[in-house]
Amino acid sequence: MSAFIKTGMILAAGRGVRMRELTDHLPKPLISVAGEPIITRIVNKMQAHGIQKIVINTSYKGDMIKSALKSFDLIHYSDEPQALETGGGVKNALPVLGNEPFFVSNADPVWIDKTTSVFTQLEEAWNPETTDILLALIPLKQAFGDVPDGNYFIENGLPRRQRPGEKNIPYMFMGVQIIHPRVFKKSPDGIFSLRVLYDTAEREGRLRHIVFDGEWYHIGTPEALLEANKILEKQEKE
Repeated sequence: MSAFIKTGMILAAGRGVRMRELTDHLPKPLISVAGEPIITRIVNKMQAHGIQKIVINTSYKGDMIKSALKSFDLIHYSDEPQALETGGGVKNALPVLGNEPFFVSNADPVWIDKTTSVFTQLEEAWNPETTDILLALIPLKQAFGDVPDGNYFIENGLPRRQRPGEKNIPYMFMGVQIIHPRVFKKSPDGIFSLRVLYDTAEREGRLRHIVFDGEWYHIGTPEALLEANKILEKQEKE
């Protein structure tokens, strides 16, 4: 596949405290699911799509991530002495990411593409004239592992983030997206979440979405890891 968005970022600076002892000596992105580290799965998917530059931010045990991925020559690193959260991490990496739209993926989901890849689905829906951020949402019935309550509705064809007290929320942001770097012109400095930018884009009518048609596994706890291993090992043997 020849991608027209040539750059992607993987957010790998987090500590992964809910994984308990599993991340005492290993950064969460290097935890293996069905025999392959989560971050390696994501790098391979990006590379297969045609992405030519992958930026990975590191903080906790970043040297281990660099060592594990040393065979990939398309990877660049954005080091953070103190983890800057998702928004701060991307903003800090902008000099490497450049001025064009780029993919961003969290480092803890595993997903199975059904028809086309999530990156293809995002690219096909991307319109820079109307959109600053494009989120990949997953219906909760297609989500497995450590799945919290949903966090997005779709209203009048647009995504709307949950408000306090709302329940029965049908969609979950799956941690994969396209972002235009112009959104950081009005962003905070230092440590902040990308949710700040999602909410700004939503208010300005420039947040869009796709509904991913595959399966999504969130590896947030040891129990979720066991569930994902069980399901994926069975699938990959068939």
